[in-house]
Amino acid sequence: MTPFILALLAPVAGVLLYIWLHNRPHTMRMIDTIVFVALPVLVAWQIFPHVWLERQITPLLAVIAGGGVLYLIEKISHRVAQHTDNLTILLGVASMVLHALLEGGALMPATASAPFAFAVILHRVAVGLLIWWLLEPRHGVVVAIVGVGAILVATMIGFAAGTGILPDEHAALELYQAFVAGSLLHVVFHQGRHDHVHD
Repeated sequence: MTPFILALLAPVAGVLLYIWLHNRPHTMRMIDTIVFVALPVLVAWQIFPHVWLERQITPLLAVIAGGGVLYLIEKISHRVAQHTDNLTILLGVASMVLHALLEGGALMPATASAPFAFAVILHRVAVGLLIWWLLEPRHGVVVAIVGVGAILVATMIGFAAGTGILPDEHAALELYQAFVAGSLLHVVFHQGRHDHVHD
């Protein structure tokens, strides 16, 4: 039960870390640096185990395609790109919520090893910070709270459902998350720089 409770507290800790750093003028750029490091780590956490274990390159191609599609849209029309960024953020948060749902099922005491639980808790701190970083400057505090709250609710639902919620066939799910991850990388490293300008 302790890993489950810590997994619930971890995203909140990420939000508190964001707020704590953001209220200190000399550390605001540190938030951006943390996000620019944390997102690729989160993508690698989701994608590379499948690439390594299953010897499949398609998840990597899906990541590249996710970023490439947004790049092409921006080149075609800057007006459409703004709405596309918002859609990508929505899909990205939805993908993280889906991932939290599956993690909740994997955190059952009978199945979760100590190293796995520690890794899940650690990366969920980054998830909470990332969601707040994406949503709060662009859509406000209420939307950001809803985004982080969705992670907590999904985790509780997954934990209550247990390992039965884990899919047997998850190739399509992996490709979806990889494509969204690539899109999210593009938004964070391109549009995120405009949303988080520090004078």
